[in-house]
Amino acid sequence: MNTDKIIAESIAKDYAPKENSKIVALKKLDNKAKLPATIFTYSCGIISALVFGTGMCLAMQVIGSGITGMIFGIIIGIIGMIGCGVNYPIYKKILEKGKSQYAYEIVQLAKEIADR
Repeated sequence: MNTDKIIAESIAKDYAPKENSKIVALKKLDNKAKLPATIFTYSCGIISALVFGTGMCLAMQVIGSGITGMIFGIIIGIIGMIGCGVNYPIYKKILEKGKSQYAYEIVQLAKEIADR
């Protein structure tokens, strides 16, 4: 067995034009269905956590002072908690919508792959 030939073929395979296989198309469709929900949930989660943290800092008078700062901190913290609390249900709805939008194409492509 010629090892130089095997190495040359493996390197050439990296530079050869790739065919768009059906499994790659299936993965792309799956990612396309899930991406909006993922982007929303990360964004909403980060923002809600930052709002909650700011409210805690105000309530504990790390920033600001006085009773009004504490009251505003509690209100802002509650808003942040609500944002964290509704993040998952909204994520599920967006994910369900994305999956239903691409369901037919994904199922058809999966059947084609399975029938091979």
